[in-house]
Amino acid sequence: MTSTTRTTLLAVLALAGIVLPAQAARADDALPSHRQWLGDVAAVMQDGPTYLDDRAARGGDKLAIVLDIDNTALQTHYAPGKATPPVLEFARHAKAKGFSVLFASYRPEAESARWAVSNAGYPVDGMCVRSVGDSGKAATKQRCRRQYTEQGYIITANVGNRSTDLEGGNYEKGYKLPDYDGRLS
Repeated sequence: MTSTTRTTLLAVLALAGIVLPAQAARADDALPSHRQWLGDVAAVMQDGPTYLDDRAARGGDKLAIVLDIDNTALQTHYAPGKATPPVLEFARHAKAKGFSVLFASYRPEAESARWAVSNAGYPVDGMCVRSVGDSGKAATKQRCRRQYTEQGYIITANVGNRSTDLEGGNYEKGYKLPDYDGRLS
């Protein structure tokens, strides 16, 4: 049954005064526990410091990493405002190795986004957010990475939890954090 058909059927039943019990969420729709999510993130980021060490040894000017914010740099769903430890460790390691730490976010306002990640402990060398002309999340992220490369940065790593965070290139290596089939935005 399509969602439109279901909605129409429920509306007809409601008009007729028939009440149905609430439909329980399917078990496979539930997000994993906070602990499980952190473990899944750690597994993805496990080789991050080694990759940065190897990439730094190869050299280059204006090496950088790009991080998404929500449910990537910050634990937006599980612990709002708090850093995601494996991603924070990656960012701090990058900074210690001389990389710039840049952000690309679909958030609407740069200063509040900068404050949020700085307050959580991240170094911030650049913040790029949604623009009025962007056609969606992927377009924003692509524009931000293109803008950074036009400023001379070499984006060595791009970290995000949604496929839209990684679409379009302009980076050497991507780290796709779990979004559990889009359920964790």
